[in-house]
Amino acid sequence: MTHPRNPGAPLDPRLFAPVNRPATERRAASLVARRSLKGAHQAAWLVNAIACMDLTTLAGDDTEGRVARLCAKARRPLADEIVTGLGLDAMPQVGAVCVYPTMVSAALRALEGSGIPVASVATGFPAGLMPLDLRLAEIRYAVDQGAQEIDIVITRAHVLGGDWKALYDEVAAMREACGEAHLKAILATGDLVTLRNVFAASIVAMQAGADFIKTSTGKEGVNATLPVGLTMCRAIRAYREATGHVVGFKPAGGMKTAKDALGWQVLMREELGHDWLRPDLFRLGASSMLADIERQLSHHVTGRYAAHHRHALA
Repeated sequence: MTHPRNPGAPLDPRLFAPVNRPATERRAASLVARRSLKGAHQAAWLVNAIACMDLTTLAGDDTEGRVARLCAKARRPLADEIVTGLGLDAMPQVGAVCVYPTMVSAALRALEGSGIPVASVATGFPAGLMPLDLRLAEIRYAVDQGAQEIDIVITRAHVLGGDWKALYDEVAAMREACGEAHLKAILATGDLVTLRNVFAASIVAMQAGADFIKTSTGKEGVNATLPVGLTMCRAIRAYREATGHVVGFKPAGGMKTAKDALGWQVLMREELGHDWLRPDLFRLGASSMLADIERQLSHHVTGRYAAHHRHALA
């Protein structure tokens, strides 16, 4: 990452703001409806989505072999003929590979020399219902293993109970435990009930020093949605206006298609600007999405859709 890290700020609930859900939903829907991307423009945006993607495996039956396969796809996310057909100078690479802490060393070996960072979930992912000292120890373990980014989960009860100091102190302690590794704070927005809670939790996480705020673990009943993303982008904008510090954004969970990748990028472009179309400040937490992106790019190059089995799985 090339931009300065978010140093955080004192806890200040005065930045909290009410959120009009119907208006937010209308705005999110209109953003996607008004922007139609076709042909070469669509292909360019899809290639950019690959560069901003966190390829992820967080399954109970993960093995070093599965992680190695994922990393091979991270190194070469597109078939050579697609890269040639698009006229690209080089094979695109993803933003990061995200795994459990015990798989960090395997991912590092598989990605050696690629420059692709390894991210690790921590803090009792996905529920986060562990004593704080154990959650901090898990962060330190992942960092010691070589993780360059840490995706933490917050205690949802702090948000639901309005205990903003407890949330601030928790995230600040996690940021300290990360050391030089960047911290992505997963808010688990599907558990937070209201968009007002989402906005407030976003502000507190940023004030506590989160380098990214992230929608979901991918394990909740409702994961990333555009209205939630819009709310979090507005919080990022409010925090930047108040402090001058920039924070990244990562939607995750429930995103499966190339159309989803386009919609989220349109949201970034319209609400936060071009800087949030780079992996330094924007990540897509998805793996299944990559297969459809590759299929759409193959269609752009050849004029026909390839069978799914022709594209290596992420």
